[in-house]
Amino acid sequence: MCRTLLTFVRGTHTVSSRKTRRLLDRSKTFHVACGVAICIFSVVHVSAHLVNVMNFSSSYSEDFPALNFALPGLTGVLLVVILFLMFTSSSYCVRIYNYEIFWYTHNLFIIFYIILMVHMVGGALKYQTNIEAHPPGCLRANHSRAEEQGEELEKRVQEEMPCKAEAHFQPHCPQTWLWVSGPLCLYCAERLYRYIRSSDPVTIVTVIRHPCDVIELRMLKKNFKARPGQYIVLNCPNVSSFENHPFTLTAVRVQRNSKLFPTCSRHVILKTHEYTYPWYCPTENKETFGIHLRVVGDWTERFTQMLLPDLTRDLDILPVVHQRRYPKLYVDGPFGSPSEEVFNYDVSLCVAGGIGVTPFACILHALLDGWMGFRLKRLYFVWVCRELRSFYWFAELLSTLHQKLWHENKPDYLNLKLYVSQADNLQVGDEKYRLLASRLLVGRPRWKLLFDEIGRTNKRKRVGVFCCGPKGISRTLHRLCNSAHFPGTTFEFNKESFS
Repeated sequence: MCRTLLTFVRGTHTVSSRKTRRLLDRSKTFHVACGVAICIFSVVHVSAHLVNVMNFSSSYSEDFPALNFALPGLTGVLLVVILFLMFTSSSYCVRIYNYEIFWYTHNLFIIFYIILMVHMVGGALKYQTNIEAHPPGCLRANHSRAEEQGEELEKRVQEEMPCKAEAHFQPHCPQTWLWVSGPLCLYCAERLYRYIRSSDPVTIVTVIRHPCDVIELRMLKKNFKARPGQYIVLNCPNVSSFENHPFTLTAVRVQRNSKLFPTCSRHVILKTHEYTYPWYCPTENKETFGIHLRVVGDWTERFTQMLLPDLTRDLDILPVVHQRRYPKLYVDGPFGSPSEEVFNYDVSLCVAGGIGVTPFACILHALLDGWMGFRLKRLYFVWVCRELRSFYWFAELLSTLHQKLWHENKPDYLNLKLYVSQADNLQVGDEKYRLLASRLLVGRPRWKLLFDEIGRTNKRKRVGVFCCGPKGISRTLHRLCNSAHFPGTTFEFNKESFS
């Protein structure tokens, strides 16, 4: 998939309208549809070949050895095996159980295209080049069967024209390259561009451990520019040189007077010992970006162990003096996503489930940093989590943004609703987060009532609905967007999906 090209097209508002951008957001669905179509037509293709094999075996002839070339058959079997592995490993259960199996088998497409080129050059379909010298059905005396002797052979010689030359066959000119070369060259050009762009490793500035096995990573890269709602692809050679994992940007800002680094020294507590590391503030007047990743799976576990070794497992913030111990990290991107459209609606509803809050965290950061010139007039933000501790990932961001809007006399700009499904230990410990306690609700959201409320208070407006979370929530929201009927109010569903 050409992610860079899709990001460029969807980011050019003069080229693509909102409908076109929403269509581009379904590029993954189109990719899956193409894969299924390839598999279906491959089954038809193989079935036709099996029928031909049966017909060929029943009329096999040693007189024309040029027709018995086996290279296309061998390469065809390899193509079927590779396609079967790619298709089966792309299933949802395999991707959830072991993402590495999906990743490595999906990259077999490189071998698939190489074998496909050999397959079409083999020339399974051939035609005769000397029909005049060797018309079909002519009699070749030296190849006549032993049974045809005596009077029968004499009779055939009189009735049929003897052959003047041996039959020569030539394969048809392959035309697969006409359909493959264009997209393949475009993909190779983009991969080359992405390789050059991501060839320089990033500087890891901060690593923060959050509750519920969530790690926040702040990075610095030269000439890195991103928009809220976009995502990046990480590659850590120390973990795996071939695996690339997408993560949504949760913070993109220019740190002029960074609150994270107020001085040029940092006191770090290692259990009962205290150390002071003098270092310079790397984010002053430079643009940093951050992600939040949840430790789920082998890759994130190994990556987290390299970022936070056992010696410093009790630390909240690691100093930059430990940068030499950080693994080398490469960033590819940023790439566009449906969350970029939040600012292009008069009213937007953002629904997050657990760690699915990451696409909208960058949106909230943009509002906190005072972004101007966007269309958004009101933002509904719904966050559903199992545990109360999960809200601490962005509790400070939500509290600061709420206070900022309150001081700017915009209390209705952000409608915040926090839902926790587990009712154990719901007491908010920190005093500065007491403001969020009034927005905290126990149980699951009643989506129909929420849509009714938004429809009544925002008549004759187009509401953008954005979701990043479990499939159950996505299906419910999608169904309500299609069935909601309010005078002049339209709900447009946008689902976050990494390609």
